[in-house]
Amino acid sequence: MGNARLRSIHVHPVKAFRGFAPREAEVEPWGLAGDRRWMLVDDGGKVVTQRQWPRLALAAAEPLPGGGIRLSAPGARPLSVPVPDPGETVTVELFRDKVRVTPAADEAAHAWCGAYVGARTRLVYLDDPATRRPVDPEYARPGETVSFADGYPLLLTTTASLDALNSLIARGGHAAEGPLPMDRFRPNVVVSGTEPWAEDDWSRVTIGEVSFRVAKPSGRCVVTTTDQDTAVRGREPLHTLGRHRRHGGKLLFGQNLVPLTRGTVRVGDPVTVDG
Repeated sequence: MGNARLRSIHVHPVKAFRGFAPREAEVEPWGLAGDRRWMLVDDGGKVVTQRQWPRLALAAAEPLPGGGIRLSAPGARPLSVPVPDPGETVTVELFRDKVRVTPAADEAAHAWCGAYVGARTRLVYLDDPATRRPVDPEYARPGETVSFADGYPLLLTTTASLDALNSLIARGGHAAEGPLPMDRFRPNVVVSGTEPWAEDDWSRVTIGEVSFRVAKPSGRCVVTTTDQDTAVRGREPLHTLGRHRRHGGKLLFGQNLVPLTRGTVRVGDPVTVDG
């Protein structure tokens, strides 16, 4: 582990949209600054992701000063959306959680998103990540919260484990689908310089100046089978994960992290395992 480094950082301002890769990012208790503070919900107030609409992979959101975003997508004119002013909140469903959110103030934002996916949607904002959504109590400590991420503040993956997975895919009869890029797994932090699957045994890790606890392995879903550049779905990596990385009914790749301290992580930072 002496050579382990932070290889890349990934922030997704809108859940399920394409992200961007800054050279550094501030770590807040609920995740990387600006990560998954916005998301789409349908007419019934339920979250919309690439699970339902793979083409969300082609939509992008860039951060603007103050927390706003600039939306862009193939065939759509870019649109800037400011953070809504504090006001009345609505309750939406994010998987098993009910979360109070603030809708985007500009109706054009809702119309833009709905036109792109081809269905009525609403763009909503997490105004107070410190109080709105607790981490899964089965794996949380008191007071821990999370943004609109699937369940935990950060997702960590390693390049060595991806290489090992791609080797298994190549030998397993679906070589034409590989090698898969890391963006299939939509991580926040990618670490290089480890042994394959070393992260399975981590309980605490420090990246640069910031410490994290490892909450649990990440169970993967159909989104990983979606090519993030074309929105076309295949069978991998779930087929191979099902044969080699199945545990308790989950197909595992990556580790969910919860920050123990605040600070800034930077590409190239050393990564140390503390337990």
